[in-house]
Amino acid sequence: MRVFGIDCGTEFTGYGVVEMDHEARNPKLLHLCAGTIKLNKKETTPQRLAQVYAELIELIARHEPDVVAIEEVFFSANAKSALKLGQVRGVAMLAAATCKMPVVEYAPLSIKSAVVGYGLAAKEQVQFMVTRLLELDEIPKSPDACDALAIAICHIHTAQTLTLQGATR
Repeated sequence: MRVFGIDCGTEFTGYGVVEMDHEARNPKLLHLCAGTIKLNKKETTPQRLAQVYAELIELIARHEPDVVAIEEVFFSANAKSALKLGQVRGVAMLAAATCKMPVVEYAPLSIKSAVVGYGLAAKEQVQFMVTRLLELDEIPKSPDACDALAIAICHIHTAQTLTLQGATR
C-alpha cells in the first residue's frame, strides 16, 4: 500500500509518500519522498490555491499512491485561520479526486496516537518517531513534510488494524 500524506497549511503544505513493504522479511515502512509546497504571501489567495492544486496534481500523478490521507481541520479560536485552512484542504481533496484517488481524513489526536502511541504527544515526539519508523538518518528538515509523513503512517497503521479486524477503509 502506498499512501500520499498531506499536511495542509496556508503558507506551507507538506506532503510525504510512505509505502508498506510486504516483500521484506519483516514488513516495514518505506519513505519514498517528502517535501513542502511553499506559498508566496504576496500572491492572492486564488493564486496560492491554484499553486497548491497544480503541484499536488503533479505529485500525486508522479508517485501513483493507492490513497491520499489528509489531516482533519484543527478547530481553533481563530475562525479566519480555520476558514483559510479549509480552503487549502478543499483544494487538496479536489486534487486527489481529480486524480481519482480515495481520500481519508484523520484527526490530529489519531495521527499522534498512531505514530507515537499518545494522542497529546509533542511535535518533537512525532518527528522523532517518524524518523525511527521510517529508519531515516535524520529528522526531516520541514516540519510540514514530517507531519505529512506522520499522516501517511497513521493511515497505513489504521488500514492494517482494520484489515486484521475484518473491516476496510
